[in-house]
Amino acid sequence: MEYSKLVELYEQLNKTTKRLEKTHIISEFLKDVGVDDIEHVMLLLEGRVFPNYDSREIGVASRLMLKSLSVATGIGVDKIENEWKRQGDLGLVAETLVKTKKQATLHSTKLTVKKVFDNIRKLAELEGEGTVERKTQLIAELLTSAKPVESKYIVKTILGEMRIGVGGGAMRDAITWAFFGSKIGIKYTKEENDIQVEDREVYNKYLDAVQSAYDVTNEFALVAKAAKSKGLEGLENIGMKVGVPIKVMLALKVDAIEEAFETVGKPAAIEFKYDGFRIQGHKDEKGDIKLFTRRLEDVTKQFPDVVEFVKKNVKGKSFIIDSEAVGYDKKTGKYLPFQNISQRIKRKYDIDKISHDFPVELNVFDIIYYEGKNLINEEFEKRRKLLEKIIKQETKKIVLSKSKKVSEKKDVEKFFKEAVDSGNEGLMFKALNAPYKPGARVGYMIKFKSMMETLDLVIVGAEWGEGKRSKWLSSYTIACLDENNDFVGIGKASTGLKEKEEEGLSFVEMTRLLKPLIISEKGKEVRIKPKIVIEVGYDEIQKSPTYESGFALRFPRIEKLRDDKGTDEASTLDYVKKLYNGQKKS
Repeated sequence: MEYSKLVELYEQLNKTTKRLEKTHIISEFLKDVGVDDIEHVMLLLEGRVFPNYDSREIGVASRLMLKSLSVATGIGVDKIENEWKRQGDLGLVAETLVKTKKQATLHSTKLTVKKVFDNIRKLAELEGEGTVERKTQLIAELLTSAKPVESKYIVKTILGEMRIGVGGGAMRDAITWAFFGSKIGIKYTKEENDIQVEDREVYNKYLDAVQSAYDVTNEFALVAKAAKSKGLEGLENIGMKVGVPIKVMLALKVDAIEEAFETVGKPAAIEFKYDGFRIQGHKDEKGDIKLFTRRLEDVTKQFPDVVEFVKKNVKGKSFIIDSEAVGYDKKTGKYLPFQNISQRIKRKYDIDKISHDFPVELNVFDIIYYEGKNLINEEFEKRRKLLEKIIKQETKKIVLSKSKKVSEKKDVEKFFKEAVDSGNEGLMFKALNAPYKPGARVGYMIKFKSMMETLDLVIVGAEWGEGKRSKWLSSYTIACLDENNDFVGIGKASTGLKEKEEEGLSFVEMTRLLKPLIISEKGKEVRIKPKIVIEVGYDEIQKSPTYESGFALRFPRIEKLRDDKGTDEASTLDYVKKLYNGQKKS
């Protein structure tokens, strides 16, 4: 398939903010994509060339892209950088420059989706001496063959800045409409932005099949290929694979015990809510163990201690368990906040030393695969009983999450006090008969904490400080996710960080994290590639015309860095509205 056709799709998607219209556009496009191209197309639609659990990175920053654009167009780096400062978007800069590039650099070769995909993937595989030069040539090769609008999207894909407002729900629905639309009898009306379905029951059957296939693969590329090539049978034959992470089930948040019971029912299982980070533990038939975070990052090498706990204390030839790794004080044995052990996630050196200095206890609370059987549709109570049979508990190494079955508010209050006194955040409520729903907040699992609810927000901009803070990015524009999966501003935060690194999360560390993510600069203000998630506290949510969200946080403060969360897990605008409406009533 010619890359220009995919670019036309990008352009169409960028012209509308309507989710149903985007879904329809993608579904019509997918009908004409060949089986050989379907995986490439699906990944590129998500702005990536690797599945989201694949740890490989393209490894191209803005400076390298400037050099590549210079090689491709024959225009000096300084001139390109000035244009970048003017437009603030290297993708738009590429489009402008390719329109006016020297005739001698033009080629008539038409780019294919496969060529673009393969070249970008190769960027991640290059290493050693001469890597920068080879990466420059690979990018320039694409840009010299690209039409202006194609160059824009090539640059955005390589830099990880593709945002066309297409979320997981739209991808799932587009696959269903594209490959099962004729069986469903589905019709989209653009004028009303509405769909009509002849048989809703049949529609739900195919929709559920697509969702179930995604739940066990975590990759729309594989789901689309199975649906296109083998239909419903292909989807039903996709199995969960040990060693390939699936999205963890997520919890809804409530601020009242009664509301929690209303959601999950009575009796309910309640468990300590640990202030650690999720670990999905996989063991395959060969005995190999892999550990993944909630962001699907492979952290097996960073946690050799946890690998040993799982190997020695969990019976079974193959399984996938869900758990929380919690740091603790070696002297007192008391649990520590997440921030105390977060540095272990990224550590690549001195692993044994940091494992000794910052020990963790693995609290196992669910199992989703065991001895060749997918358990996500089993009731939670049955999954919990299985865990009790196969896990040999060892304090401060691996234990079952502390759990209790309750029906009364007084029992919850007593257990809540015990949880908080032990250094935990609060409680989790779980429905006893619920399945495990990967990646969804569906009411099977509820968070309950006593403190005012914080928000998980993404840094999308910053400002260089003044005086002694002039070397630091010290004021951060923060954003939540709207219904189109776009980031919308909700305020600026600068308090909560320390000036000295040894005192905790500091301006120095935050600047170190953000500098490589700078997309453009204008005076003291910089635009940041959305990648860093922070937990933000505040005094109140107010209506505000200043920010795209329509809201602003009063006295926002940075509580902690959430490097265990991806930007797709940021708080949503709908949730902000819910909190806003809730505080008005109180």
